[in-house]
Amino acid sequence: MSFSQLGLSPKVLSAVTAAGFETPTPIQAQAVPHAVTGRDVLGIAQTGTGKTASFVLPMLTRLERGRARARMPRSLILEPTRELAAQVAEHFEILGKNHNLTVALLIGGVSYDDQDRKLDRGADVVIATPGRLLDHFSRGKLLLNGVEILVIDEADRMLDMGFIPDIERICKLLPFTRQTLFFSATMPPEIQRLADKFLHRPERIEIAPQSTAATTIVQRLKKAPDDAAGKRDALRTLLRESNVKNAIIFCNRKKDVGILLRSLLRHGFNAGGLHGDMDQHQRTATLDAFRNGTIAFLAASDVAARGLDIPDVSHIFNYDVPIHPEDYIHRIGRTGRAGREGFAATLVTPKDFKAIKAIERMLNQNIPWIDGQHTADELAQPVEERGRSNGRHKRGSRSRRPRGGNGYRPAATAKPEVQNKDRAANARPLRPEPQVKPQQPPSPPKAAQHNERSATAKTQPAKPSPKPAHAPRSGTRGMGEHVPAFMMRSVRPLD
Repeated sequence: MSFSQLGLSPKVLSAVTAAGFETPTPIQAQAVPHAVTGRDVLGIAQTGTGKTASFVLPMLTRLERGRARARMPRSLILEPTRELAAQVAEHFEILGKNHNLTVALLIGGVSYDDQDRKLDRGADVVIATPGRLLDHFSRGKLLLNGVEILVIDEADRMLDMGFIPDIERICKLLPFTRQTLFFSATMPPEIQRLADKFLHRPERIEIAPQSTAATTIVQRLKKAPDDAAGKRDALRTLLRESNVKNAIIFCNRKKDVGILLRSLLRHGFNAGGLHGDMDQHQRTATLDAFRNGTIAFLAASDVAARGLDIPDVSHIFNYDVPIHPEDYIHRIGRTGRAGREGFAATLVTPKDFKAIKAIERMLNQNIPWIDGQHTADELAQPVEERGRSNGRHKRGSRSRRPRGGNGYRPAATAKPEVQNKDRAANARPLRPEPQVKPQQPPSPPKAAQHNERSATAKTQPAKPSPKPAHAPRSGTRGMGEHVPAFMMRSVRPLD
């Protein structure tokens, strides 16, 4: 099958030929004919199969007629990350060069002013991340009641990043009669619920079984020690032994990306870093340097695991085993794209053994080891170490360090006899002993008492009320007699 059989317009076919595309991929061959006619499409395909062109090409054909009005785009494409959104915008520049369409890229990390000016002039196509799109809408810079085509790309990645509530809110702002193109690599229950809610009798297109890797990718496992320094050394050995043209090295945490990048640079590797905390200018510059070959090794977090189209990545290295087995598919899918051969290797420490088994169960295949897997003793060692000490003392443990305090002496620092003597010597009553008043004769009448008090006040000076020898401590009020011995110290009277 050729692109000319998919129902595309002559302008689009001319741009496809100029871009060098000859044969459509399976997802393109099945999705484009339905999308051109205006039907909703639910596309399920593994990463690297050409999903972007499967919605860009029919959208260009359908948008040839008409023009956008100010702040009212005609089509909307939602992407989970800035890099994917920018990549789709590049596809529009290549495939839409024969169309006079205005494309607005609404992503975070850049100024609102340029985006506002494009929206004010009128944008035929808006490519956006959910958060920035809602920001423009709340500021009154964007109206969504003119959208004819909605594309939700990498829907399972949207779920992982917590964008599903934003997607639901955006869909409620759009016209009911729109066309929706929904693409995802996997279909967990939450994504299926979202598709059932917002798609109307969609054409379901499933190219490959869920959670499968491309057959052109050679997968391997390499044994690595638990300590960080030994693990980095194992990675460097693997990099030197492999015939690497360029490679992406994935870490689970952004912090580890920085540590690994500094290690690679220190040992002479031409490397760069990519993670979510970098500003948009740095991320774009790093990706461009990796694409044009200025950087050979890219240490990255999972921000680079989904949908990035870097055509010729020869190797993928998983420095960390991914937390979710599905992320393994997306990571290694950065190589072996469009029928090319690729190589993916994963460093496995003893504590990662269960995660690797989960990935193999998902793939329904065993991944070969480069130099043999861990022995039974190596697999048991991390468990024993974690069980022996986790850095915390259990409640009630005798080894727990006692809390310090004023006048407190731990039991291990003094003998019990000496402690008891000190406590006895320092013990003082918290309140002065009550004095027993002598019995008084019957009081005279009130008038006589008043005269007697007046005469006494004239003849004798007033005496201060007696104070206790030791005032009670303010912190012991309300304790009664149940006061710890270390709080019953003698208090020097104030000068």
